[in-house]
Amino acid sequence: MSEVKSGSVVSVHYRGTLLDTGEEFDSSHSRGETLTFEVGSGQMIKGFDTGVVGMKVGETKTIQINPEQGYGFRNEEAVQEVEKTQFPEGFDYTVGAVVQGTNPDGQNITATILKEETKTVTLDFNHPLASKILNFEVELLNITEE
Repeated sequence: MSEVKSGSVVSVHYRGTLLDTGEEFDSSHSRGETLTFEVGSGQMIKGFDTGVVGMKVGETKTIQINPEQGYGFRNEEAVQEVEKTQFPEGFDYTVGAVVQGTNPDGQNITATILKEETKTVTLDFNHPLASKILNFEVELLNITEE
């Protein structure tokens, strides 16, 4: 029976939870579709990518991922005040909402609204899972060698 190695294209079902609270933050089951990716290609966070190596079809495994292998650590410099003029007229500044846009270099950006002031909005550009220890329950459904 073959096992996952770098370069394998795999299909998995998974459930992601936070170590500290047990809260589920993502699940392929709730979306009703599997996740397919090439191992070692950089499509996935490093800990997930390396965590499936060695698995066999039908195997279920729990992978614990520290921030270094996940979404990194929070960077307080990534919390910034932005002028409201950077947003479309009539924009709804809901605290806790995730906003997406493009920076001056043309790169896509995502941030969470932390606070609204009269002329500015405080945005957190950190990934919502930064500094979190993640648990993934992964079931390997298929391996295709590329």
